[in-house]
Amino acid sequence: MPKRLASIDVFRALTMFFMIFVNDLWTLTNIPDWLDHADADVDGLGFADIIFPAFLFIVGLSLPFAIKNRQKAGDSRQALFFHVFLRSISLIIIGFFQVNMEEYSVRALLPRPFYMILLTISFFMIWLDYPKDMDKNRKVGFQVCGMVLLLVLAFLYKGGDSVHIIGLRPYWWGILGLIGWSYLISAGCFILFKGNIWAMALVFISFLSFSLLDHMELLHIPERIHRLFWAIGEGAEPALITAGIIFSLIYFDLAKKNLEWRMILILLVAAIVVTLGGLWIRPIGGGISKSDDTPSWVCISLAVSFIAYAILIYLVDIKQKKDWFQILLPAGTSTLTCYLMPYIYYSLYTLALRNPWKIPVRLPLVLRTGIPGLMKSMVFSLFIILLVGLMEKRRLRLKL
Repeated sequence: MPKRLASIDVFRALTMFFMIFVNDLWTLTNIPDWLDHADADVDGLGFADIIFPAFLFIVGLSLPFAIKNRQKAGDSRQALFFHVFLRSISLIIIGFFQVNMEEYSVRALLPRPFYMILLTISFFMIWLDYPKDMDKNRKVGFQVCGMVLLLVLAFLYKGGDSVHIIGLRPYWWGILGLIGWSYLISAGCFILFKGNIWAMALVFISFLSFSLLDHMELLHIPERIHRLFWAIGEGAEPALITAGIIFSLIYFDLAKKNLEWRMILILLVAAIVVTLGGLWIRPIGGGISKSDDTPSWVCISLAVSFIAYAILIYLVDIKQKKDWFQILLPAGTSTLTCYLMPYIYYSLYTLALRNPWKIPVRLPLVLRTGIPGLMKSMVFSLFIILLVGLMEKRRLRLKL
C-alpha cells in the first residue's frame, strides 16, 4: 500500500477551503442563491450542500491509509477499535458544544464571544498535537486544565431565551459530531471486516438501502431506536464515508501498478451510475435534500466528489501538479484546526464591534455584497488557511 496519495491531501485542502468559504456566506448580502444551502422544502442542491458530503467521502478515502499504518506500527485489533472510539468521541464532544452555542442565552454569565473563545481554547488544550519529546507531566497538566475548563464552561452554560433557561442538550450533533458518529460506524465496519472490499460494498448498500426505506416510510422502527439512526442521517453519512473507503481500496491497488488512468475511468463511470441511480430513486426517496439526508442527495453528492477526485488524480498524481495547491495544503494537514479557527475570528470580530470607543471595524457594505463580497469570503478562507499554516509550523494544531 502506498504511504500517501497526494491527491487525497489536496482534495481535503480544497474541500476545507470551500467549507470555510460557504460558512462565511452568512456575512454577505445579494449573492446567488445557488451558492448557499437549498431551503429545506426545495427538491435540489446548492453549492454548499455538496461540501459536507465531499468531506465525508475524503474521510473514507483516508481511513484505510490511517488504519493500515497503525497496523504496521503494531496496533492490535482491540487497539484499533479503541483509537477509533476515542477519535469519534472527541469529535462528538466538540460538535455537541458547538451546536449548543446556537442556543446560547443572553442571560448567561459570560458573553457569547468570550464563551466561544474559552471553549475553543479548551479544545486546543485537550487535543493539541503536543511534541513527542515534551515532558509527560507537563502535557498531562495542560490537558487536565483543558478538561477542567471545559467542565466549568459546561456548568456555566445557559441556553434558551430570556424566559426559559435550559442547559446543554443534543439538538443535533453538528458537522463534527456527525463526522464522529459516522466515522465510528464506518471505521468499525472496516476493522471488523478486515478491510475486505466486498464486505464494505455490502455495508455501503446496506446504509443506502436503510436510508431509502426509511424515507419511503417502509420501516416501522420504535421512536427510541430511530433516534439512534437519526444521529447518522438514517445511514446517509456513513454511506458517504464507506464509499470513500471502497474507492480508496480500489485506488491503492491500482496506484501500486501505476494504473491511475484506470482509476479515473472507474470514478467517471461510477459518477454516471450514481447520478442515474439518484435521479431514479428521487421521486420515492424524498427528493434531493441535504437537510433531510435523502439517498438521492447521497448519490448526487457522490457523483460530484467522484468527478472532482478524478480531476485531482490527473492533476496531482499523474501530472505531479501538487505545487499548484501548495498555498492551501495546511487545510489538508491541519484540517480540524482550520475548521475551528473561524469561530475564534468571529468571536473576536463581534467583540471588536462592541468596542466602547465606537471605532468602526465593519467592512464597507460594498465589500459585503455581491461579487466583491464573494471575493471577500474567498480571501477570508485563504487568510484562515495561511494563519493555520503558520500555527502548524509552531505545532499549534489539533490532532485527534
